[in-house]
Amino acid sequence: MTTNAIRVDNAPAAAPADISPLQLLHWSVRRELWENRSIYLAPAIVGVLIVVASAISAFQLPGRMSAIDPAQQHEIIEQPYMLASLLLMFTAMLVAVYYSLEAFQGELRDRSILFWKSMPVSDLTTVVAKASIPVLALPLITFAATVVTQILMLLLGGLRLMLSGSSIADLWLHVPLLRMWPMLLYHLVGGHGLWYAPFFGWLFLVSAWARRAPLLWATLPLVALALVEKIAFNTAYFATLLTYRFVGAPAAGNSRTDPMSMDSLVHATPMAFVSSAGFWLGLAFFTLCCIAVVHLRRHRGPI
Repeated sequence: MTTNAIRVDNAPAAAPADISPLQLLHWSVRRELWENRSIYLAPAIVGVLIVVASAISAFQLPGRMSAIDPAQQHEIIEQPYMLASLLLMFTAMLVAVYYSLEAFQGELRDRSILFWKSMPVSDLTTVVAKASIPVLALPLITFAATVVTQILMLLLGGLRLMLSGSSIADLWLHVPLLRMWPMLLYHLVGGHGLWYAPFFGWLFLVSAWARRAPLLWATLPLVALALVEKIAFNTAYFATLLTYRFVGAPAAGNSRTDPMSMDSLVHATPMAFVSSAGFWLGLAFFTLCCIAVVHLRRHRGPI
């Protein structure tokens, strides 16, 4: 009995696909978004709740507008949109902290790091992909969620005014979304992303180093260092530095801006923000933390 089987033992193996570093980074970021759905689900859920609350509040809008002093209409009408922005920012901040603490703890704990290390993706690419989530991806997702939420809020308010026979011109005049959104995008990417980058870098470092209780290890050294400085030297330079980094972005020229106004989102002009020493020192610290995380991930195995 004869066969026509073809021997392939000595056939050359197929060459692996040539994937560029940018493609690897792109798919690594997509992997992070797929594995951590809270990054986009949390802002979406909060946005839905805000829209539902706005739908209930819209029934009172005609009466409120007629009872408000014309000099206060802009402030009162704009406040719900500002509150929606602040609530979504707060949600994004919580998600960013949780994600940063679990970024490397999760893969160490469930031993999935062994699988991902078998993939043709370097530790540097993995760390850069994870670092881009709280610094860039989450602010952009929050911005998109805020834009959709505010559009729906405006449509609900306008629809209620139309049904009551009132003019919607005042509503559109007092809620200039096209002017709000550039300020909001600048605030989210510049403030919540780049300015807070040192915090995220520190949380990444703790997540990659600590074997248990990353939240404890992330907060305890900072508190202990501030207390030791206070006891030893009766100074508070470290606590002041942390406070400045958390709430002290370069200030705008008008320090009397109403905190509930969209104008309060602009802490400084982009040029003043980028040229500040605090901005570059923060990015330098963030970069050093990421370099340390690459080293730790390369030489550490599962917990």
